[in-house]
Amino acid sequence: MTELSPDLNQPESLVDVSDDVLQALLLEGVSRTFALTIPQLPAELYPVVANAYLLCRIVDTIEDEISLTRQQKQFFCNFFIQVVKTGQQASDFTEQLAPLLSAQTIPAEHSLIRLTPRVIAITHGFNEPQILALANCVEVMAKGMPLFQNLDLHAGVKTMAEMDNYCYYVAGCVGEMLAKLFCAYSPNIAKNQAKLLELSVSFGQGLQMTNILKDIWDDAQRGVCWLPQDIFTETGFDLANLSPETNDVHFRQGLAHLISIAQQHLDDALQYTLLIPHPETGIRKFCLWALGMAVLTLRKIKKNLSFTESKQVKINRNSVKATMFLSKLAVRHDAVLTMLFNITCQPLKTPDWHYVIQPPQSTTL
Repeated sequence: MTELSPDLNQPESLVDVSDDVLQALLLEGVSRTFALTIPQLPAELYPVVANAYLLCRIVDTIEDEISLTRQQKQFFCNFFIQVVKTGQQASDFTEQLAPLLSAQTIPAEHSLIRLTPRVIAITHGFNEPQILALANCVEVMAKGMPLFQNLDLHAGVKTMAEMDNYCYYVAGCVGEMLAKLFCAYSPNIAKNQAKLLELSVSFGQGLQMTNILKDIWDDAQRGVCWLPQDIFTETGFDLANLSPETNDVHFRQGLAHLISIAQQHLDDALQYTLLIPHPETGIRKFCLWALGMAVLTLRKIKKNLSFTESKQVKINRNSVKATMFLSKLAVRHDAVLTMLFNITCQPLKTPDWHYVIQPPQSTTL
């Protein structure tokens, strides 16, 4: 795994590094998890998926920046959509956004924004279907995420359907993009394109729900809650009363229900992975590592429903290594993968309770 270079904070020192090295440095800075999983992909896919993640992280940086007004976030999101589509005005985008970023934004994201022109140049070195897949994903994300800026989120979203929509804009559209890239890469994978695209949204949602559940209290410190009130109304808890000091059996019951829903989505993620042909071990490992780490995180949350900090439910390095090891051993064996998944997920299921996952809604904005 590439170590983060201190020179990342000095973009001018990176002029002569290769595109792959630059993207690896940026990935290591903004996401150690994806810096680990993306290199498992075939050499033809690694650069474009790495680039796609960086593009999405730029949108995330805009949305998370506390110093930007709602109108400024809308402006920069729309600006970035055009930058990705056309490959033009990336320097203008950087010059306008970079000075507005606060100290709350991590240094690696400051560097990513300053290096946006280089990232966009890499984007427009790909073939047309790849550029289109990346641009479509960025557009859906950058248009969808601001829709939630107008909501009062201190007491959660109103319904599970709203949470579904948010997860789609943040992660489901990324799943769709990856499915398109995989299908464009391999005619054998493309044979299952329709089913892969359907399951890809659920795959993305399962991963995003896991992050939301893990980060409940980190989000609460920002006055934000992404949990759906209707699920908690069913158990008798009002999310307006939620705080790290909450010690309520009805809240824990609602949290267990959401874990069960996330598990159902991750079951779809396994079915998605099993549709990838056996010889494509790199793509399978990419999916399995993300899936395995999500399941283990949900297990830690389920075991400690009274947790008050995300670090209390963060999986350790040994768990990550075990996920990688078992995935490598079983990567070509569907029956073994299914058995391991079912055994590991058993504690996540809520007895006598089942949520019917709704089909993906129209993604047209």
